[in-house]
Amino acid sequence: MGLSAGDKQVVQDLAKRVNEIAALPVMEEKKRLWYRLNSLQRVRPLIHCQAIAPDIWEELVPPETLQCTDQLARKEELRLRAIIYGWETFPDDRVVDPNAYSYIVVCGDSFVTDYGVKADYARPAEKYGAVGFRPVIKTEADIEMIEAEPKVWVDWDKTDQAYDALCDLYGDATTVKEICPEYGLGVGYIDSFIRWRGIEQMFIDLLDRPKWIHEVLERMLAASVSSMRQCEELGILTLNNTYCMLGTGGYGWTDDLPAPDFDGERVRVKDLWGRTSTQIFTEGISPEMHWEFAIQYEKRFLEHFGLAGYGCCEPLHNKMQFVSKIENLRRVSMSPWVDIDKASEVVGTRYVYTHKPHPAVVSMERWHPDLARQQLEDALRKTRTNVVEVNLQDIHTVRGQPHRLTEWTRMAMELSEQYA
Repeated sequence: MGLSAGDKQVVQDLAKRVNEIAALPVMEEKKRLWYRLNSLQRVRPLIHCQAIAPDIWEELVPPETLQCTDQLARKEELRLRAIIYGWETFPDDRVVDPNAYSYIVVCGDSFVTDYGVKADYARPAEKYGAVGFRPVIKTEADIEMIEAEPKVWVDWDKTDQAYDALCDLYGDATTVKEICPEYGLGVGYIDSFIRWRGIEQMFIDLLDRPKWIHEVLERMLAASVSSMRQCEELGILTLNNTYCMLGTGGYGWTDDLPAPDFDGERVRVKDLWGRTSTQIFTEGISPEMHWEFAIQYEKRFLEHFGLAGYGCCEPLHNKMQFVSKIENLRRVSMSPWVDIDKASEVVGTRYVYTHKPHPAVVSMERWHPDLARQQLEDALRKTRTNVVEVNLQDIHTVRGQPHRLTEWTRMAMELSEQYA
């Protein structure tokens, strides 16, 4: 059964509103700021309230408020309402994307599909409760499950069906683009491995079976590089120097990509941003171990790309001597747990410094705007000599008080001008 006229009308009306927002002159101004930031030019700190967790949107745009009935239409309705809500409620330095995207259906035992290993999750009764991992790699021989030489292909029938369905839904209300699902290409080898091995056991393995862990990482590196190259050969890679949100935070706008010899059609890995992180390696892992079991492999993955970003939640202020070995590094994520003074010094102006405020500041039982201002002002003062963006992410609740995001964003934009 096809999409109803009612569902189409709802989505198309919302798409037209998104197009109106995207066409505002301020969007071009903000886009230019992102270009300058990613070129390591000193601009005012760029602010992004990156509310992407599904549970926060159930709070901000409750499912019962959606009007569509078809699953695809409801998904797109929520996406569009989130864009509109974000701009109207907490306008920051986001650049609103007017396009809709249909993803190419990539198949095979690759890093796109979790290296061919099927994780066994222990899921809680609560919808958004913590997930546990039941080991599936139980012996050293089990690493054969990790497909080091994957075969990647495209299911063009499903790809075309998905694209046609989205075009039918949107009509002429917006442009539908077909893109690679790995739009913001990135890996986290250890973060993937813990889902198959278990967190505690992985840490024990680092000490008891270091040679075996290196074998695991070599297999995962080989698989991810092979998968990328096959995607390149298939001609399905998509430029991500545009509206793409990079894993470290912020947008991909840059004049340094694609590579100078890009022919305008066939995208290569070297035309793209790449990203890596090992979030599970917190302060309990020494800089030397972080290099040995993560960064040295991530570096070999990232060297295929034009530009790179590193990090997510792991504190990196004591590890930049190893992170900086990534020769094409342009952006570094500085998590809520860093020593900001030290981080500012070691990052300098060589990289974009992505400051990540602790999301609990807007999620605690009570809202303390003075505390939020104090924390952000302290960070901006300490990073005044850096090339800075501020990325408030991992927001899971605002306790039913969306005005917290409005007030935080207004305050952040004011401080951004003050510390320009």
